[in-house]
Amino acid sequence: MNKQNVLNWLAKMAIAFGAVTVYSGGQALFGSPEARTAVGNAVPLVLWFNFFAGFVYILAGVGLLRRRPWALYAALALASTTALIAAAFGVHVVSGGVFEMRTIGALAIRCCSG
Repeated sequence: MNKQNVLNWLAKMAIAFGAVTVYSGGQALFGSPEARTAVGNAVPLVLWFNFFAGFVYILAGVGLLRRRPWALYAALALASTTALIAAAFGVHVVSGGVFEMRTIGALAIRCCSG
């Protein structure tokens, strides 16, 4: 697989990941009462960040597909802010804040994919 194919694949994965993130975050934030209850002890900062980050994943993916130079900066900004949110989440957890265990996995996936 050449570099162009790899870049196209990564861009399409970013778009798909972003779309799923926007959908699931939207359900958690704006969905039915049952959907919002199913979120459990979500940390609002992380939940809102992930929702908005989904749009940036889509934007960066489209930029990568179109070979736009700014797409790299969008991806770097996404990775950097995700790391900051993960650190803030860590402080929240260490301080005794309530959280869902699945948030740890979600942030780990985002940190590794950002």
